[in-house]
Amino acid sequence: MRALVQRVSQAGVTVDGAVTGEVGPGLLVLVCAMQGDTEAQSERLARKVVNLRIFRDEQDRMNRSLLDTGGQALIVSQFTLAAEAKGNRPGFSTAAKPEDGRRLYEHFSAQIASHGVMVANGIFGADMKVALVNDGPVTIWLDTEAL
Repeated sequence: MRALVQRVSQAGVTVDGAVTGEVGPGLLVLVCAMQGDTEAQSERLARKVVNLRIFRDEQDRMNRSLLDTGGQALIVSQFTLAAEAKGNRPGFSTAAKPEDGRRLYEHFSAQIASHGVMVANGIFGADMKVALVNDGPVTIWLDTEAL
């Protein structure tokens, strides 16, 4: 699985003009299941995300995790993280099939919540509008193949 993790002051997602999820300080996590991904990879990625020390401590150093800060997480599915851009038109053939992608997205979101994090979500497969205030900015790319 792949995730693009952004430390945010606030973030929200709307579908057809209606807010489906919003958070205050915490993380916006764009997540993509790849072909062959499993629940175990989803769980490993969730543990990495909630324990990633990218929040400031008292000395203004990135030394605190989402769990340490009590921050929230907005989880948004984004199959375009699977893009292969060798040419000018990206291909997405390495992304999981929609039914697998949905299952792993929902499992990932539930795993984040199981750590006691307040989770908000986008809608899988919908045309979403995502707004955020990136704090820092801090943006981290994670791939379970490299964890």
